[in-house]
Amino acid sequence: MVAEQEQVVVITGASSGVGRACAHEFAARGRSLVLAARRADALEELAEECRDRHGVRVLVVPTDVSDAEAVDGLARQAVTVFGRIDTWLNSAAVAAFGPLAEVPPEVFRQVVDTNVLGCVNGSRAALRVMRGQGHGTVINVSSVVGAAVVPYNTPYVLSKAAVRALGGCLRQELRLAGQRGIHVCTLLPATMDTPFFGSAANYSGRAVTPMAPVYTARRAAKTVVRLARRPRREAYVGPAGRVLGIQAKATPALVERLLAHQMDRSHFSRARTAPPTAGNVLRPPGDPGAETGGWHGRRRTAVRRAGAAALASGLTAAGVLARRTTRRASRTTWRRGAA
Repeated sequence: MVAEQEQVVVITGASSGVGRACAHEFAARGRSLVLAARRADALEELAEECRDRHGVRVLVVPTDVSDAEAVDGLARQAVTVFGRIDTWLNSAAVAAFGPLAEVPPEVFRQVVDTNVLGCVNGSRAALRVMRGQGHGTVINVSSVVGAAVVPYNTPYVLSKAAVRALGGCLRQELRLAGQRGIHVCTLLPATMDTPFFGSAANYSGRAVTPMAPVYTARRAAKTVVRLARRPRREAYVGPAGRVLGIQAKATPALVERLLAHQMDRSHFSRARTAPPTAGNVLRPPGDPGAETGGWHGRRRTAVRRAGAAALASGLTAAGVLARRTTRRASRTTWRRGAA
């Protein structure tokens, strides 16, 4: 087992949001970092922060994760400089809001290429290295919407469902190959306070706002660090996400209806319109990389707890009611058949 201070972590999507928060969390624990994203300037700024604050070694490799050759090159550079890869985090992601018919095909495809092929390319490159060294952990960032779908964000939702499926496929392959020292984990965050919503493509005609409860990127980062230390199949970030995942499995039709209403009411402003934009999907954003999106995740503790509790009780009660209704209908049908 390699000591934590000697471990090497590759992070894609490191320039902002959860990826940036993860870089700081790993650096605080002495890990050597390989930072990848499309924007070299944001990566260099982050690398300087990690070196100054934590004294760690950092390699910057500007990379488009939808380009398989570029991701292979990222892995080669990591091994050339540091000799191995202990943890590989695939966190690069983009999104496009709006009805399916309004999202341009090239934007839709790029969301899928970045989110799905980005994880596929990263996982393939990481596993090649890890198979050779006999150990390592790949962590793919999915989303709670990979388990409980929502409308008006179709390319992102289907991409995150695919990322979740990818984790299961890779775990099966590793198990069948007898490679027990290599792990693949899937992270399913709820709503995060990151620049994600402000930089996403938007064809809804309305300004996008995060759907409460909102959690900090550092909360997700701490979960990622725990997964790197003690791998698990899947890990939710935030109790609201965990509740949704459980309820979506227990009463999928009910959760589908409730989330459709909640998404339409809470995720889009009724007061502020927004012009069509491709956001950061087709090209990197021009603003500096940031960890937070200004949604005050840290200030919403009470809201998070109340929202999660209300959601849990409401969905559970509705689920119980739905099951009772189904049972009654089944008994009625059986009695009629018996008669």
